[in-house]
Amino acid sequence: MPTKITRLFDFAYYQLEKGGLDNAFSSKRNGSWESISTQDLINQGNKVSRALLKLGIKANDKIAIISSTNRTEWMIMDIGVLQLGAQNVPIYPTISAADYEYIFNHAEVNYCFVSDEVVFQKAKKAKENAPALKEIYSFDEIEGCKHWSAFLDFGADESLQSDVEKCKDKVKPTDLATFIYTSGTTGKPKGVMLTHQNVVSNVLASSKRFPIVVEHPKALSFLPVCHIFERMILYLYQYLNVAVYFAEGLDKVTVNIQEVKPNLFTAVPRLLEKMYDAIIAKGSELTGIKKALFFWAVDLGLKYEPYGKNGWWYEFKLKIARKLIFTKWKEALGGNINTLVSGSAALQPRLTRIFCAAGIPIMEGYGLTETSPVVTVNMNDDFMQRVGSVGKVIEGVEVKIASDGEILVKGPNVMMGYYKDPKMTSEVIIDGYFHTGDKGEIDADGFLKITGRKKEIFKTSGGKYISPALLENEMKQSLFIEQILVVGEGQKMPAAIIQLNFEFIKEWADKHQIPDLNTNEAIVSNEKVIERIQKEIDKGNEGFGHWEKIKRFELTPDVWGVDNGLLTPTMKPKRSVILKKYADLYNKIYA
Repeated sequence: MPTKITRLFDFAYYQLEKGGLDNAFSSKRNGSWESISTQDLINQGNKVSRALLKLGIKANDKIAIISSTNRTEWMIMDIGVLQLGAQNVPIYPTISAADYEYIFNHAEVNYCFVSDEVVFQKAKKAKENAPALKEIYSFDEIEGCKHWSAFLDFGADESLQSDVEKCKDKVKPTDLATFIYTSGTTGKPKGVMLTHQNVVSNVLASSKRFPIVVEHPKALSFLPVCHIFERMILYLYQYLNVAVYFAEGLDKVTVNIQEVKPNLFTAVPRLLEKMYDAIIAKGSELTGIKKALFFWAVDLGLKYEPYGKNGWWYEFKLKIARKLIFTKWKEALGGNINTLVSGSAALQPRLTRIFCAAGIPIMEGYGLTETSPVVTVNMNDDFMQRVGSVGKVIEGVEVKIASDGEILVKGPNVMMGYYKDPKMTSEVIIDGYFHTGDKGEIDADGFLKITGRKKEIFKTSGGKYISPALLENEMKQSLFIEQILVVGEGQKMPAAIIQLNFEFIKEWADKHQIPDLNTNEAIVSNEKVIERIQKEIDKGNEGFGHWEKIKRFELTPDVWGVDNGLLTPTMKPKRSVILKKYADLYNKIYA
């Protein structure tokens, strides 16, 4: 009887029934790619299940996984944990040991599996005050930590497999599968409870929008698998028979793209912005006719509309631009790329236009951890793409806009609730609708557009409403600006705290013979730099009303990152953390 996919571990068995893959998942070790087949994935997943049974794990026990990079072991652990009816608790590797400790205790984690020495040291420290946590195992060889290979050997005895099968049979679609602890900008992380059905329904509905245009597709995976976006995508890849290659890390993505030559990958807007900025920077180094052609193609691409809406003459010029210029963009992404999926934050329309014009279609979607995550997504075919929107609602999901503009979501993808927090759950799920906290509007054709974050929209002292996200998205189109936080709640005017693109500014300074910009501190205090940033702000302000325009700004010498807690793992600024850290700059603006 064919496998009916109702639980997350069913995806692997479904893939095997369809013939399986020899390279279902691949990780790079000691300089070479090592692949695992679908059958081996299941076999090792069963070893994990048997080992956990021998350790006394039962249904509803909690197993934490903390990995600095995506890797094959993560997927093996996922099957092994879930088919026992236990819960997989992924934890962001870059959060503090104190946050590890909080999650270990809040989720009552029994065992923890870590990737490397850095993560192990934080987990080890957290374990001192986490009485439920019995042991830590590691995927890498780490002195003083039990190794993953010994754990697999512990589960090698197949005599317990009948018990594993009994556990599998007892797992219901409505059973809890995982806690995803959201990286909130304030307070302690919230444990989002997702069932098997929540995520499975999301995978199956999303698959109907997903283009598979080659016979043996390959994907590169580098967004954190501890986030539900990339995790759902990995199940989707299993369902659609896509071979997955795990990048060595964000710093190696460019190299890994050239090695794997993927057909598709997922990205967050900030990564796509950085790709675009790097391409433009290279184009700026050209001279003469080559430079003129390059920027002719870029200007053409920025006017792109799907489905030939610009007419035959535009399409004719675009064909030439693709042959002369844009083909090199595709080569920079391995040469075989045919789909990019963007999520987690609003994507600048210019990026959708330019990548689609280059023959690299972008599918922008919208979702949240609490919705497993996809709510809407664009699709390149069947007139299902609209630039500037996040697409149409997926099958089985309902979206409506509240009277105050908030996006409300109902469907099988909406979470069970927040773990151990019924009060907060009741505040966000009302009459079956999840209140997203985002504001949006749906046009006559059913495309959803995000207009801001409800909690982040603020009023100036003059009573004017400001949407920081719209201003920030506009300003980040500047090559000079890496990150920006628009502030001004209750103040007389909007302002901004900015992290510059220091590498680009150093190159710019060299070209303009501006000396002594050797440190970030020197850059942010340089008058010529400040003058240039003012020009960039003035340009970004052009499309906004007088009350919305950014009137003042301050520059930070620090690079905002995930490691220092200023960005979320999906590279969005943590508003309250940044405001606290740069209170002196805020006070300087409004003194």
